[in-house]
Amino acid sequence: MKLERQFNLLDQIIIEFDNFLGSSMPANRGASRENPADSVVDIQLEDGQLEQSAALMRVNHAGEVAAQALYQGQGMTAKSPKVKRTMQSSAAEEIDHLIWCRQRLDELGSRPSILDPVWYLGSFSIGVVAGVVGDKWSLGFVAETEHQVMQHLQSHLDQISHNDVKSRAIIEQMIEDEGRHATIALESGAAYLPEPVCKLMTMCSRVMTGVAYWV
Repeated sequence: MKLERQFNLLDQIIIEFDNFLGSSMPANRGASRENPADSVVDIQLEDGQLEQSAALMRVNHAGEVAAQALYQGQGMTAKSPKVKRTMQSSAAEEIDHLIWCRQRLDELGSRPSILDPVWYLGSFSIGVVAGVVGDKWSLGFVAETEHQVMQHLQSHLDQISHNDVKSRAIIEQMIEDEGRHATIALESGAAYLPEPVCKLMTMCSRVMTGVAYWV
């Protein structure tokens, strides 16, 4: 009888980081869904519009790196198999977002944030801690994160040129997906986080998005 190998915490962290390296490279792994930008006709952007779109899509890509890490960390330490499957399912859609944003960055002649590994490791650590604290709090963290991400993405729609129909198509699909993830988390028993925790999450998000906009 073949025994299944048991991985310790360090093994699992290495495996998840390897997953990040693979999933962040569109050439190495394709999205599970069609890129929503493929269904719209591209419009030539002026230099200022192009630079703004590139900077905001770099922020979105960094956010998806962090989201992927959060879900992986929380899924790894979730107590309930059902919660673990919920995290893994949502993480799969976050991979789509990650790849779509990277593809759009390539089309815009730009690049991801050079600090993406930092965003990943920091968010993965937070995800692990959230999972250890308990499933209801971990799910609550997901719900609050997704609500904040939706607000952040909506603000990007207000900033990106209406001529950039491809970036807008990606962002609009991301908003729809993030809303569904928040709803799933709440329906799965998420606890509402204390207000100070929500404010701290907002402050950390602002730091990451502010830095990723430029680097």
